[in-house]
Amino acid sequence: MTLTIAVDHGSTTAPYEQLRAQISERARSGRLPVGYKLPTVRGLAEQLGLAANTVAKAYKALEADGVIETRGRHGTFVAAAGDAATRRAATAAAQYAEEARRLGLTREAAEAALNEALRAAYDD
Repeated sequence: MTLTIAVDHGSTTAPYEQLRAQISERARSGRLPVGYKLPTVRGLAEQLGLAANTVAKAYKALEADGVIETRGRHGTFVAAAGDAATRRAATAAAQYAEEARRLGLTREAAEAALNEALRAAYDD
């Protein structure tokens, strides 16, 4: 399997964001399987005609999102997206619950606020 990325240098979207979005979408859709080894920062930068810092910025954002993971000198791989995403969601939920309690909201009011935010985010 070969990673094929297209960067539109004339786009108003920054190249690192185009790269981040394409890798993220492919990893989440399964077109890039968990464990797939991504090219090195320098290698991908050369391939795409980008600065190494641009690719490094995209990789850093993808790692923060839990889409990829760096394993030291072994390389950068597509992560098990569900694991990182689930952990981050659980952390955010716990923080929300604690903040709602601190604000004095009842459980019902906190759940209603959360449900409304989810409806808005998922466009239900």
